[in-house]
Amino acid sequence: MAREPKLSLISLGGLGEIGKNMMAVRFGENILVIDSGLMFPEEDMLGIDIVIPDITFLLENKSQVCGICLTHGHEDHIGALPYVLKQLNVPIYGTKLTLGLLQGKLKEHGVDAVLKTVRPRDTVNIGPFKVEFIRVSHSIPDAVAIAVHTPVGVVLHTGDFKIDQTPVDGQITDFHRLAHYGERGVLVLLSDSTNVERPGYTMSESCVGQTFDDAFREARERIIIATFASNVHRLQQAIYSARRFNRKVAVVGRSMVNVVGIARELGYLDAPDGVLIELDELNRLPKHQVALLTTGSQGEPMSALTRMAMGEHRQVEIVPGDTILISATPIPGNEKLVARIIDQLVKHGARVIYEKISGIHVSGHPSQEDLKLMINLVRPKFFIPVHGEYRMLKKHADLAREMGIPAERIFVAENGTVLEFDRRSGRIAGRATAGRVLVDGLGVGDVGNVVLRDRRQLSQDGILIVVITVNRESGTMMAGPDIVSRGFVYVRESEKLMEEARMKVKDALERCNNRGLSEWPAIKSQVRDVLGKFLYEKTRRRPMILPIIMEV
Repeated sequence: MAREPKLSLISLGGLGEIGKNMMAVRFGENILVIDSGLMFPEEDMLGIDIVIPDITFLLENKSQVCGICLTHGHEDHIGALPYVLKQLNVPIYGTKLTLGLLQGKLKEHGVDAVLKTVRPRDTVNIGPFKVEFIRVSHSIPDAVAIAVHTPVGVVLHTGDFKIDQTPVDGQITDFHRLAHYGERGVLVLLSDSTNVERPGYTMSESCVGQTFDDAFREARERIIIATFASNVHRLQQAIYSARRFNRKVAVVGRSMVNVVGIARELGYLDAPDGVLIELDELNRLPKHQVALLTTGSQGEPMSALTRMAMGEHRQVEIVPGDTILISATPIPGNEKLVARIIDQLVKHGARVIYEKISGIHVSGHPSQEDLKLMINLVRPKFFIPVHGEYRMLKKHADLAREMGIPAERIFVAENGTVLEFDRRSGRIAGRATAGRVLVDGLGVGDVGNVVLRDRRQLSQDGILIVVITVNRESGTMMAGPDIVSRGFVYVRESEKLMEEARMKVKDALERCNNRGLSEWPAIKSQVRDVLGKFLYEKTRRRPMILPIIMEV
């Protein structure tokens, strides 16, 4: 009797975290990848720019990877591709705006790739997979769910979505197609868990337009709107409000300028003639006739809004009477950054609108009732919550169980978990390599846990450099020890401590001589141990100690 073929799903990112979404679908000797996103660094990742998925599993099976399909153009779904495509030469499938945004990123990194544009309801054959793209609503146009037909059954990945009955662009979720799949039978549903902790329904994006109109109506001076650059629907509503109230719009911030340019060029952003102006023209107009669209809704240190708040922006100065709309909620971990920026803006005399209750922001992700509707439409045999921290995945699993999916058919997985399915059953079948790769400047993966630990130690307790000059022949000390402190203590105010530290180093060197130790690594280790113990007893701090031995 022939063995029934197996289908495997392996998440390389996006489970137990918000960001770096990447899912591998494997059947036989073929792998299809859905999304390839980045994540922004956590607070303790000092100096790190971005975090991307570890694609060791894909590189080990390089010849099997037949393509990457993209759900939409947000950074947490496409941001890792400039790094991934340097190692994997495979075609990329996505909608027009998604590929337009990706193309800009690839150009910056000098990466060439085969980009294949698809439209909602298009079906393409990629290896043994037949893949259909299904329109869904989200906070960026051209978002799609992805249905992967395999010989075992259909895997339906929702991507990021929301149930918006009145979307800004009029392109509603393709409920008919989702229901069609529900009728035909879906083997596995992978569904967005970001907002699973919120009861009820997610409000329509069009609600924000009304809030913008109210703010424009009340404002007497300049208006500044900070939001995510990629939230094209939000930018569109801001431009429409500005036109209604006879204001010109200037765009500030590199990523915002890029997205506005690409979205206009591809026809996803309607900016009537004369509404958009260059930033240089701003000061020639009365303040009640201008509005600014800017980056910085997350309090990012180098963003345009942050530089304005700190008085460091070359072209825009915050003045009393400015109305500032922060049209986004802080990503978990960014709350303090955002609060600090709001404080600075208020100190400059600006009126800042940022509260959730103001209606200045609505989410692009589904709340509990929306998630229930998706499960009811698709009626999957197996269910995997994705795109969320662990508690969110667990809550989504509980919701699915309430909807009638048996507990044994729901999998709350981790990155690297291999889930294996046939037509009737599913199980955890092992682990694949998965994790995070840290990008620092031009370095990709060259900063690991050891370097991060050193950075944390340097940031917390500073460094002491001990310089000793010794005679190459006799091994006796010719000069020093000289101790240089950076970030530990101010030497001029701690002369007694430094002198005692020098004596401890001398004693350690003498003991090394008496014991016949002549290997430099052993001597350095001895100096490090003795000095570290002494300084901890005196200060309760553990600076990094770096002995340097010079031979003459």
